[in-house]
Amino acid sequence: MVDLLALIWAAVGAALGWGVVLLSAWLERREDIDPLPGPAPRLQRLGPPLLLAPLFLVFALKLGPHPVLAIVSLWLVVLTQILFFDLRHHLILDRVLLPACAAALLLSPVTPHLGWRLALVAGVAAGLFFLLLALLGRIIFRAEAMGLGDVKFVVLIGFILGPLGGFDAIVTGMLLAGLASLVVVVFRLRGLRDSIAYGPFLALGALLALYRFSGA
Repeated sequence: MVDLLALIWAAVGAALGWGVVLLSAWLERREDIDPLPGPAPRLQRLGPPLLLAPLFLVFALKLGPHPVLAIVSLWLVVLTQILFFDLRHHLILDRVLLPACAAALLLSPVTPHLGWRLALVAGVAAGLFFLLLALLGRIIFRAEAMGLGDVKFVVLIGFILGPLGGFDAIVTGMLLAGLASLVVVVFRLRGLRDSIAYGPFLALGALLALYRFSGA
């Protein structure tokens, strides 16, 4: 039987999901991002609460009433916002990334099995690796293979998860992105030179790694 805490936490996740929807709409206005024609797609309106409710439930069942649950839940909200915003606009905003990076470093000393040194090393190493990939993509394909938003996003992932978790998240995200690219090329939905948004796949990889590596 699902315990009461997990059910309450799932309701909190759903409420925060609606908060993500409102936050993303506010960010669109602040950044002067032109809204897409017509009303926001159902996925953008319903996706965050429908994703965060079960995520909060699952993590509450795993971690129980431990302070680390609050920290992990913060990252669930941040990753969900990035996932759906990048999926819609192909943008990962500094207004989200920079405060999240600062929070990740501040919380790293009280995050089990992490600490600020490991977090800093993991974030910088991940950022440099993705910056190299971005430069190689421009040289080889003469196009922007990935944006600086993706580079800064993997820095955040390293800060949140540390070396092992960050590596797991990035590899998983890249595999998912590669699989998605293969599908769209095979079915001729896009060409080989067309770019895809890496952010949603990296966010999914980070969510999976959070579950695997988070623990009291």
